[in-house]
Amino acid sequence: IRPYLIKENAIGRVLQIIGLGPHRLNASSRPPWFFQKAYYGGILCDIGSHQIEQFLSFSGAKHAEITSARVANYHHKEYSEFEDFGEATLVADNGAVNYFRVDWFTPDGLGVWGDGRAFILGTDGYIELRKYIDIARSPKGDQVYLVNHKGEKHIHAAGTIGFPFFGSLILDCLNRTENAMTQEHAFKAAELCLRAQAQASKIE
Repeated sequence: IRPYLIKENAIGRVLQIIGLGPHRLNASSRPPWFFQKAYYGGILCDIGSHQIEQFLSFSGAKHAEITSARVANYHHKEYSEFEDFGEATLVADNGAVNYFRVDWFTPDGLGVWGDGRAFILGTDGYIELRKYIDIARSPKGDQVYLVNHKGEKHIHAAGTIGFPFFGSLILDCLNRTENAMTQEHAFKAAELCLRAQAQASKIE
């Protein structure tokens, strides 16, 4: 999205990104370490890391501050170290703001492991990403919804551009370049998820 629609100024300056990262637990299929915080790191490190990296990528930010973070174990008390819910807010160095929620509450009735979404608000429009499914409409993911001054547009992005990031990442590893992603970016995303986890208040 960043190298294409956002770079093409389809929605103007990016102001806010909301990320939703629900997952299906399938507890019986998980190894014991999955529920031990020393190994899985906490929910904001585990699956929140992806949300923070996407925020930095979509907004074009170099740095951000964690303004709030919360975690909880609402429904899986038999695993005393487990967190099944987490949320955080961030403010980036370029003024963009972020809210994300991650959880382990995908119901069995959903056709995929999680209804991942992203909402990107800009000065001239907004984008919604329905990443893995378009519930009750299509079992296919990679659905992009764009609204701007030109109108409304739906794009089923699967198969349209291939997977350029992964090829670039492999070449970066081979050639010691930083075209797909800089090391600074990767370490910043890791730093921020660790900070969010460390300062998170526990709801229950």
